[in-house]
Amino acid sequence: MSEQNKTTYPGGFDAIVGQMETRMAPFSYGPGEALPPLDADLQPLKHRMMDPAAPDLGESRSSYARKYLDLAKEFEGEAALLHLHGLLVANLRRHAQPPHTAQLFARLWAEEADFLMAHLDARWLVSAVTTFGDHGLTEAQRSLGQSLSVLFGMMKLYETERLFSGSAPDQPFAWKRKSAKHLAMQMDAYAITGGGLDINMLGRLWQEAEKDAVIRPLAQRLLSLLIEDDKTVFRRLRTMRARREKQRAAEAPPESKKKRNPAPVPASRQITDPAQIKWGTVSLIKAPLDRILRFAAHHLDLGAHRVHIYLDDPDPVTVEVLSLHPRIAVTACGATYWAAQKRGRMDNHRMRQVWVATEAYNSTDCHWLAHIDVDEFLLPQDRMADHLARVDADKIALHLPPAEQLAGQGDEAFKLAPRAAGRPASVLQDIYPTFGMHLRGGFISHIEGKLFVRTGIEGLRFGIHAIHWQGAPVTNIQSMPGVYLGHAHAPTFDGFIADLDFRMSDGSYRKTEDEDKFRFSDVVDFLIENEGEEGLKMFYQEVCTLTPELARKLGENGMLVEYPLRLEEKTSRVFGPYLEGQ
Repeated sequence: MSEQNKTTYPGGFDAIVGQMETRMAPFSYGPGEALPPLDADLQPLKHRMMDPAAPDLGESRSSYARKYLDLAKEFEGEAALLHLHGLLVANLRRHAQPPHTAQLFARLWAEEADFLMAHLDARWLVSAVTTFGDHGLTEAQRSLGQSLSVLFGMMKLYETERLFSGSAPDQPFAWKRKSAKHLAMQMDAYAITGGGLDINMLGRLWQEAEKDAVIRPLAQRLLSLLIEDDKTVFRRLRTMRARREKQRAAEAPPESKKKRNPAPVPASRQITDPAQIKWGTVSLIKAPLDRILRFAAHHLDLGAHRVHIYLDDPDPVTVEVLSLHPRIAVTACGATYWAAQKRGRMDNHRMRQVWVATEAYNSTDCHWLAHIDVDEFLLPQDRMADHLARVDADKIALHLPPAEQLAGQGDEAFKLAPRAAGRPASVLQDIYPTFGMHLRGGFISHIEGKLFVRTGIEGLRFGIHAIHWQGAPVTNIQSMPGVYLGHAHAPTFDGFIADLDFRMSDGSYRKTEDEDKFRFSDVVDFLIENEGEEGLKMFYQEVCTLTPELARKLGENGMLVEYPLRLEEKTSRVFGPYLEGQ
């Protein structure tokens, strides 16, 4: 492919800029021709109507006179103030203009915004805001004007192309499989039923308009016209979203027809004496030894009978140290281990997690087994065995609602999602003013929680947040106040940043290809694109850091859990006798 054909515009940006410059030569003024002075009385211009013949021009052939005449014809019978506004916009699109032109333009909008908006059509309002982008008197005017200019310019381009689709401007497309995974420049497609790009973009522009009293009426008028118009991509996408949600609601089985799949509870597992209950944990772990020791120490200190640890990337020292404790069952998941499994080693780490959890379930000597990760810690108010003893005899599992660890107070403070505290989701917007409406439960990690499962059921299989029996999710699961799963998901900002790439591409933030809902990954993408790391810091400070204000709001809603982990102390107490001399 030749260099000439590699670009949409032959000659590249040199040619683009050159062509643009040819349309920006300043107007020539004939003798006696001039714009009104900066201090001109504007009131008479509101009452004088324009004569399309423009007799005051005489025989002038200047480019200013030609533009004056064109605008006089356009504003025939309209107020001369509108004609003056058009002249100011036309001059300001050129390279040079009378020195007071920009100031006079700004004065019109500062003093006569209501009149201008009442008499100018949307096309002229867009021209006005574009002029603010180039010649605003403040940074706020220029920044907002440029943003709106790009928005309306792109709308004109894509709406023009759409005219050739054969669909009317107010007619949304039918919901069909997308023709491609990515857009131009490898951008992911907008998630129609759950995406927040439109809300974030329009809401941000509205807020930016509040910063400047002169451009605010114009900018907010245009944005209001935009969302009221039924012939825009915004309306079409909202219509597609509503239709899709209605379709899904119609396809969903009614509550009465949803399949119930209770798993049987063996009599041998219906133990109500806490002293007889043996409970344990199972985890597939890829982490440094010190983190694994802290995790194991916490649960052994709580009374775990067995801590099953499967090492995803085993190293001999870690295997040796963990094997010293009699209540730790350590399995090195190296090549030999996976070669012995009928499926071999699965590429997806989640699949490996549920595989080893199910294997531990079928071989453990515990009555109860919790499938949790190395950054998750049981937070029972009573002894864990006491909680398990109170589970109803017909329930196969105890649900562990998550409590996300907060930065700023060591390992002592956690927060709950509203539903875990019996609060409505609407409290999130008050607790997290900027980001609450975009986060499930106010969390950046999972809100599903994990399960403590009775053992002894043949054919039961673990998931990440569920258990399955006879090919369907098990439903006889009990909730109980006073026991949470503390999740040290991002206890420091540096750790949050270090794990971000993996979590966005392969971990818990990843969106599946067919997922439409607005997710945390969309928030991250927006912040990185618009604010960079500073935006992520602002987010982390509001959502993940226990400031006095956040502590107050969480406390008022019963969503603050104070539970000092004291992991170093527990590690020394639990492993000290076994590590002496090592």
